[in-house]
Amino acid sequence: MTSAKDRSIEEKKPVIIRTRHLRKTYRMGDEEVHALDGVNVEIFRGEFLCVMGPSGSGKSTFFNMIGGLDSPSAGRVFIDEVDVAQLSASELAFLRCQKIGYIFQSYNLVQYMTALENVTVPMAFAGVPDDDAHDRGMELLDLVNLKDRWFHKPIEMSGGQQQRTAIARSMANAPSLLLCDEPTGNLDFKTGDEIHHILQRLNQERGVTIICATHDHRLISMADRIVWVRDGNIERIAERKDITVETGSVS
Repeated sequence: MTSAKDRSIEEKKPVIIRTRHLRKTYRMGDEEVHALDGVNVEIFRGEFLCVMGPSGSGKSTFFNMIGGLDSPSAGRVFIDEVDVAQLSASELAFLRCQKIGYIFQSYNLVQYMTALENVTVPMAFAGVPDDDAHDRGMELLDLVNLKDRWFHKPIEMSGGQQQRTAIARSMANAPSLLLCDEPTGNLDFKTGDEIHHILQRLNQERGVTIICATHDHRLISMADRIVWVRDGNIERIAERKDITVETGSVS
């Protein structure tokens, strides 16, 4: 069987995200800061994309735009050919709930909830019945090897266990797109490897499109393409097969 990693990105694939002349401007006193300055990019369904760039390059702003968490100053974001700017507040909330999963460096778990309760929160917003949510939550915790810790709260879990819980939560409503913001940034090498393998399985076995902002070269090694962002612009886009990944550098 041919995996997603074996197929060339040059094949014709459906586009899941498309941006056109995307701009985001912030005003700081009398000065305008162009966090994004006319970004045009297409992201294909089922691909694993890594986004790289120095601090302040526009990576986080780009993530917020394509994830529907913030509105552009100009330009457009299309998700499945739907112009996000044209959606009402309720339609945008539905899009974020049903189509997009979010994974953050700081986990963002609710501290007083158990692992299972954290995983099932998005299902409550989606109107999933309690019994179905419980069963699906346990299946997702099993997927990330945490089924036996469903009753533990974040304070009782390691950083890796918290991030695995966050991954299970991101998949609560079976999204087609996962946005990962430095998902291994707070983790040690071994624990980071566990997260890598889970993300790779979701991409290859479930066809989930993964967009990952990272400096982790092991994640970059799994990617189909790498996008470099600098000064609010796309500086370079390359396929994984066309670059060399070494300890401390990507070229």
